[in-house]
Amino acid sequence: MASDIGPDDSRSSFEPFILSDAYGERGKVRWMAVVRIICWILVTVLPLRLVVGWMDAVRIIFWILVTVFPLRLVVCAIILLFYYLVCKVCTLFQAPNEQENYANLRGWRRTVIVNVGKFLSRVFLFLLGFYWIKVIDLPADATANSSDENEGNELGEDRGRPGAIISNRVSYIDILYHMSSSFPSFVAQKSVVELPILGLISKCLGCIYVKKESELFGNKKPNAGPKKKDKPKGGQKKKDKLEDAQRTENKVVDISAVLEERIRAARQDKDAPLLVLFPEGTPTNGDFLLAFSPGAFSSKAPVLPVILRYPYERFNVAWVSMRRDWHALFVLCQFVNYMTVIRMPVFYPSQEEKDDSKTYADDLRNLMAAKSSGSTPSPKKSDKNQNIADRSWKTVKKLMRLKKSESGLREKTKYLDFLSGSRKSD
Repeated sequence: MASDIGPDDSRSSFEPFILSDAYGERGKVRWMAVVRIICWILVTVLPLRLVVGWMDAVRIIFWILVTVFPLRLVVCAIILLFYYLVCKVCTLFQAPNEQENYANLRGWRRTVIVNVGKFLSRVFLFLLGFYWIKVIDLPADATANSSDENEGNELGEDRGRPGAIISNRVSYIDILYHMSSSFPSFVAQKSVVELPILGLISKCLGCIYVKKESELFGNKKPNAGPKKKDKPKGGQKKKDKLEDAQRTENKVVDISAVLEERIRAARQDKDAPLLVLFPEGTPTNGDFLLAFSPGAFSSKAPVLPVILRYPYERFNVAWVSMRRDWHALFVLCQFVNYMTVIRMPVFYPSQEEKDDSKTYADDLRNLMAAKSSGSTPSPKKSDKNQNIADRSWKTVKKLMRLKKSESGLREKTKYLDFLSGSRKSD
């Protein structure tokens, strides 16, 4: 890989975005990848992994590609349409709030939206092959972060309620899990509102909208420079840059204020939706934890850390470089997908962490990386479903700790540009 990118580039800066599954570390989708999927079906789906005759093999390939894939696709579409109708009914004669969402809904409307949304999200995950989700609850003593037991006890009995959920980011499947678990709000691009079906659902989730994802917490994509038709020169070019920087700063301040308001509301009102924040700013291949943006912790509120891992045998469901349609095809064709959720206790920031959001972000990131293997499960009575999930992990690689990387959106953009140029040259 290093030789492909060039001697001036460091492989370590691109490692969080390189896919190393059965379809190549670059995540390229070619005809050979389709052949590999068919071969995987022959090897994995067949009972007891026995090699059968050609006729039986053809039947199973036909059954998967012509029956399972279309069936999953159709049922998923029906679920989306049904939940859209539920949201439509529950928001009749209701106006969205100033943030253009329905986070202010209460009573039966909110109850129906949340409960139906949780159930259908879990069904959606089941259809995508996540039949069992392994959940590891870490005990409080394994993640103690403050020497003062009364630190952050402003809310008395409500001390245990976090203001937000902090999660690593691997794929759009992350959103489905969080919806099935706690049905929180997310930060989404403004363009999502205009999407059919998904637009209304995102409003019912109470999403906070930004024009560009790079505006969030001040994350900026690499500047591509002015367009050829504009050609500003000298002082005018410098003035334009200063004005753009000021506009970006104002947007970030506005977004941060909205986030702090929503986090405060979630702590004080149990009916208000929690907010899920992905402080890494961009998805990774699932083996790394990027630097956390301090802007996600400016509210100084306690947070609930959640780590999502996706063990795999063939196809890594991490959505990094693959086209959206091809990625969905691979997920739907893979008969079984795996997910491990590591839920940590509520993280209460110390006074030092409250005073410095960067310290808060770094300390929480270090703690999540240290506990990302889920090696300290909470002692509790196991249930039947958990035992089934444990047995399904026998053929999947053991989870290792997430590796920390200082790479970010800039490095990912450079890596994707390399992949794009490489595909054109092939």
